[in-house]
Order: sequence, then C-alpha cells, then structure tokens
Amino acid sequence: MPITESRGVRNRNPGNIDYNPANQWQGQLKPDPAIEKRFARFDTAENGIRALGKLLLTYQRKHGLKTVKAIISRWAPSVENDTAAYVRAVEANTGARPGAEVDLTRPVVMAGFVKAIIHHENAGYAYPDAVLAEGVRRALT
Repeated sequence: MPITESRGVRNRNPGNIDYNPANQWQGQLKPDPAIEKRFARFDTAENGIRALGKLLLTYQRKHGLKTVKAIISRWAPSVENDTAAYVRAVEANTGARPGAEVDLTRPVVMAGFVKAIIHHENAGYAYPDAVLAEGVRRALT
C-alpha cells in the first residue's frame, strides 16, 4: 500500500476509533505498537465501517445523542477538532437540518453519516459504494 494513504485508510479504521481492549470489534486485529500506537486496526474496510456505525448507534441508544451536533461533539471533541465545521459537513452530507434529530437506524441516514465521517477523517477519501454499503449493512444487523 502506498504510504500516502491516510492512517484511517491504512488501518482499515476510517473512523479513527481509538484502540480499547474492552471493545471486541468484529475483524479487529491484535494491537501492534510497531504499526499503530493509538488506533484500532481491522482486517477489512467493511469491518472498520461496521465498528464506526456500531459506535454511532451506541451514542444514539445508550447516550441519547439525537442530533448531528451532539453525536459529532462526542465523536470528535473540540480539543482535537474543528467540531463546528465537522458538524456542518455531516449535516450537509446527510441532508439534516441543524438541530434536527436523526435516526441512525435508517440505512440512508447511517450511510450519509458514515460517508461524511470517513471523508472528514481521511482527507476526502471515499470508499467504493459497495464497500460503504456492506459496512453499513453490517453495522445495522
């Protein structure tokens, strides 16, 4: 793989999910500090997208986060990100009005959310539609 790939694409973790031994994600590779010190790594992009989607669903179900702003503020805290710009990008990609509640159990909403996060986290990278759709399908089943 070319070294120019973003970390998230290289790790097949396009949401840049931090590694946590408590998370037993499907397809998660064993940690290897020689390759990656902070973030989880996955066997396929689809499983990385699945983990991203599952985490978003947890934010909505367990933490009661219903708006793009609430979800992204937790996903990408302002200490590390321009969260306001991130929120606007996700709203634009999902067609969500600012402050409107979103339902991540709807495949079209989840796909828009995941696509926008991947784009933001990976310097504009976009997976082929089939890869994105399969990752979203896995997240929602």
